[in-house]
Amino acid sequence: MSIIVQHGEIFIILACVFGFFMAWGVGANDVANAMGTSVGSRAITIKQAIIIAVVFEFLGAWLAGGEVTATIRGGIIDPGLLEADPQFLVYGMLSALLAAAIWLLIASAKGWPVSTTHSIVGAIVGFGAVGLGMEAVAWGKVGTIASSWVVSPLLAGTIAYVLFKSVQHLIFEARDPFVSAKRYLPAYVFLVGFIVAMVTLNKGLKHVGLDLNFGQSLLLSIPIGLVIMGLGIVMERRIQYERRIDDQFGYGNVERVFGVLMIFTACAMAFAHGSNDVANAVGPLAAVISVVRSDGVIDAAALVPWWVLVLGGGGIVVGLITYGHKVIATVGTGITELTPSRGFAATLAAATTVVLASGTGLPISTTHTLVGAVLGVGLARGMAALNLRVIGTIVMSWLITLPAGAGLAIVFFFTFKGIFG
Repeated sequence: MSIIVQHGEIFIILACVFGFFMAWGVGANDVANAMGTSVGSRAITIKQAIIIAVVFEFLGAWLAGGEVTATIRGGIIDPGLLEADPQFLVYGMLSALLAAAIWLLIASAKGWPVSTTHSIVGAIVGFGAVGLGMEAVAWGKVGTIASSWVVSPLLAGTIAYVLFKSVQHLIFEARDPFVSAKRYLPAYVFLVGFIVAMVTLNKGLKHVGLDLNFGQSLLLSIPIGLVIMGLGIVMERRIQYERRIDDQFGYGNVERVFGVLMIFTACAMAFAHGSNDVANAVGPLAAVISVVRSDGVIDAAALVPWWVLVLGGGGIVVGLITYGHKVIATVGTGITELTPSRGFAATLAAATTVVLASGTGLPISTTHTLVGAVLGVGLARGMAALNLRVIGTIVMSWLITLPAGAGLAIVFFFTFKGIFG
């Protein structure tokens, strides 16, 4: 107990520094995933993507990032086992933050889109296994998380494939693609509004006093979808047909219509992502603050001070601005060539998968989901449209994430244990 009282301020300062570093990693890697399809399809420029992400990621993290967060992400370790040695939780959370942040730095430098959730989970598994013993880790939950490596990309890829095929059939293969695009676009805009409202209501707004179940979210998302559809129709009417010699079928005009849609999906995905994934950085940070302030009492959930969410949101924004371009390039252009219509199908498929997972309790990773969706769109155009070398590297980086996080966390855990006794 005395160790926590003695070094309390140092622990909080370290947790804030490592928490900001982890949030930076989330911004550099995960936000880049959410923006990759929009930038890769040239619907928005990288500058516009950064502005959208800065505003909506920060709002998502701050407004809906959660006042209360589980101190141990995903219930992987039983907090009761740490009551005798609460300082182990502090060492463990500091190690987990630093380990996950370093792995995200390496992955972002290489341009690998990895899962921030899996990075922090791997780190917590590592410190739990060596600090408390193998039996302290809920291996069943770890297995379920590992299964999402297959479930997320498969589900999102299938939805993206079907969506893009519907766009091809209804619009691109029509006699007048531009007229067909204007006819069917309201339905796609409604889908975007509805799905994105579901993502946000399901994952993000519990802490602003809107604790809705799946059914209530469903009922509320329909009118939101209709409002966004109305907005889409107004914006769509402003798009005039441009006759160009190099575009005899008018596909360029159709892509301009889909470009409008991509702006909606980019804003919404950024908000939903900020509200969901800021917990990866602020959860362990809140755990350290909670244990230090209560002189070693461990709760299963900790109250998150408002400034911690601001710190997390700020870190995400700085990460995207300074380092996000590498992962944006991998997701946006490395896997397959994207146009606004393809990017739209991929983003909507990823958002739909997140909604389905929320409703059914499937463990998924936004990263794996989005990469799977981009793969699905590429497959709709045939295997030749995919860059198999890039895909192989991405899959390898996914498999390394859990053990890399665990290995680094073990090293740091023993380092902190040695320094603070």
